[in-house]
Amino acid sequence: MDISTRTVFIPGATSGIGLALAQRLQAAGSTVVIGGRRTALLDQLAEEHGFATVRIDTADPASVRTARDQVIARHPELDTLIAMAGIMVAEDIRTPEFLATAEDTVITNVLGPIRLVAAFTEHLQTRPEAAIVTVSSGLAHTPLAAFPSYNGSKAFIHQFTETIRLQFAGSSVRVVELVPPGVRTELTPGQTEFEGFLPLDAFADEVIALLRAQPDPTEILVEAVKPMRFAEVNGAYDQMVAAVNPGL
Repeated sequence: MDISTRTVFIPGATSGIGLALAQRLQAAGSTVVIGGRRTALLDQLAEEHGFATVRIDTADPASVRTARDQVIARHPELDTLIAMAGIMVAEDIRTPEFLATAEDTVITNVLGPIRLVAAFTEHLQTRPEAAIVTVSSGLAHTPLAAFPSYNGSKAFIHQFTETIRLQFAGSSVRVVELVPPGVRTELTPGQTEFEGFLPLDAFADEVIALLRAQPDPTEILVEAVKPMRFAEVNGAYDQMVAAVNPGL
């Protein structure tokens, strides 16, 4: 995929994977617009990196529509959406607190990307070449016991992506699924220190290399995620679930 001339909108790009990809796409020559809820942080990142910014809260449908209108008005050449919305909170279905956490996860991880895709689909179809990039997880295929709603939300994103790719077939819109493994970000407490996870820079560099190398990608799979992604296909599901959940 040519990433040197894109105009990309990345909501949820004020930290972690989103910010790392935004920096690299900009360095490759793309125009990058980042979105987030905290205007002060957006202003800081605009000053530090030269990003265009827009405030967006994907949990609020009106905010998504307003952000879309602002992005398209300022950047009518927009041709790529990377739907980064996601939270990951430990939960236990046996406790009273489970339902509230699960609902928050679904609102952010499922409804957020759906709202983003719905908001930008009409515009993207007007571009001669466009892309929607969703972000799932290796946990969509091999679950981590402490995060049932997160695992389920990412499994939804995987199948949603597979299905809308079929609906966009024959159009100018390419649909790509980014499937991260465990990456050292601040997604969960202490995650930046997890030795078994990929360093953020290494992950982002590998993603950019894969995007450059593949003219028509459908899934972006760094090497570290492949055992989780293909565990069931390869007949290694039980072993991989045990490896991801030691002690269970």
